[in-house]
Amino acid sequence: RYISMFRPSVKCEAQKNKAQWKTMGPAKVAVPSPKSFLQKHSKEPKLPPRKKEQDSKKLPALSVPQRTDHPVMGIQSKKNFINTNAVAAITGLPKKPQPIYVDRRQGDKHVLETSGLVPKYIKKKDYGVTPKYITRRSEETKRAQKEYEAGILEHLKKRAMKRLSDEERSSLLQ
Repeated sequence: RYISMFRPSVKCEAQKNKAQWKTMGPAKVAVPSPKSFLQKHSKEPKLPPRKKEQDSKKLPALSVPQRTDHPVMGIQSKKNFINTNAVAAITGLPKKPQPIYVDRRQGDKHVLETSGLVPKYIKKKDYGVTPKYITRRSEETKRAQKEYEAGILEHLKKRAMKRLSDEERSSLLQ
């Protein structure tokens, strides 16, 4: 069997560095007294005591009529409610039926507006208008393209050859 040659030195080092609390805890621990035991709901946060409402915050007491009080009699209206309701029903526009769709043969009806089958976005006021950020971006790209082309033209003009007149050409040849 293999036995390390450092075994005795390791044993001595372990004995030297060992302390009583390193393995089994401190030698003496203070035991809590039996009178200070943990009670039910003692760790829950406690609300402050409720304050009584002041008189200014209270609503006024509702007045209940007395048994001897009688309603005011004799007030009559000259309006004919039957005729006005009949006229309103005759002249008024009829109710439009709510648009629905049926999805099965059994006749399961569903509201058409919330189904997603009706394009709501067409009714918006900004329908068909290109967004501002897209127009701004396209303008910036056009401006950058023009600046780039102008820079290229200037660079080409600097490097371009000059056209010599006939007199200068002949003088150079001579």
